[in-house]
Amino acid sequence: MHCNRALLLVPLLAACATPDGDYPSLALRDAERVSGTLEPVAPEPYVPPATPAAVLGRLDRLAADAASAHRAFLAEAPGVRGAVAAALGAEVGSDSWSQAQVALAGLESARSRAMIALADLDRLYVDAAVGGEELTRIAATRDTVAAQVDEQNGAIEALLRSLR
Repeated sequence: MHCNRALLLVPLLAACATPDGDYPSLALRDAERVSGTLEPVAPEPYVPPATPAAVLGRLDRLAADAASAHRAFLAEAPGVRGAVAAALGAEVGSDSWSQAQVALAGLESARSRAMIALADLDRLYVDAAVGGEELTRIAATRDTVAAQVDEQNGAIEALLRSLR
């Protein structure tokens, strides 16, 4: 039995002793070296599709609604300023204070019409942006209406501060 074990070890040891130079080198070959340059292709600029006629019509209506609301606000503002001026120094709950509050509520109502138009313009802008459509005209109209609403907010805040 001793003899059989020794015979088994001989082929295993012979497998480990192979001659050098029979295998190819693992060094990099010239074909494996990185060379040359890679230039990305310049993408074509995105040209958004034109805004649909229905959206442009809605945009014009919203701009007209906002302009009408702003004119109504500006027409009502002097009367409200007069009511607030008459209530300066009056006690909370007095007749003049109550009349000023009612006048301010009417002015806020005129502002709300412009705010509704602004909210609708925001929706048009988001829909066009998501759809990849042209935004310039929608953004310009929206910016104009937002400036009007900001002006109205400032006027109302100033009147409210003077009533306190």
